[in-house]
Amino acid sequence: QVQLVASGGGLVQPGGSLRLSCAASGTIFSINAMGWYRQAPGKQRDLVATITSGGSTNYADSLKGRFTISIDNAKNTVYLQMNSLNPDDTAVYYCNARLRSGPWDRLLEVWGQGTLVTVSS
Repeated sequence: QVQLVASGGGLVQPGGSLRLSCAASGTIFSINAMGWYRQAPGKQRDLVATITSGGSTNYADSLKGRFTISIDNAKNTVYLQMNSLNPDDTAVYYCNARLRSGPWDRLLEVWGQGTLVTVSS
């Protein structure tokens, strides 16, 4: 069984920064990729950014330049550095991982519990 635990959310003023972390634990053989998605109130869940274990990244076009995703493979942890935050960034941020629990197991997609980011003065 695999669990993703996200942390780092909170209240921040417009223009401020936050760094989210998400650690995967449990029976993990390999991680193909990890990522962040967000869901604002009343809206669908959207891609923020993804990163492969090799370091290849993909960002939502609107967030390029303000958000940076990184991964620590040794710790099975993904990070999201968010700068120049504005109220439109207010959302629950969910982490995601695509991984295998064993060398012959199928690829699993696992979601974390979400962490709330509120940007407000």
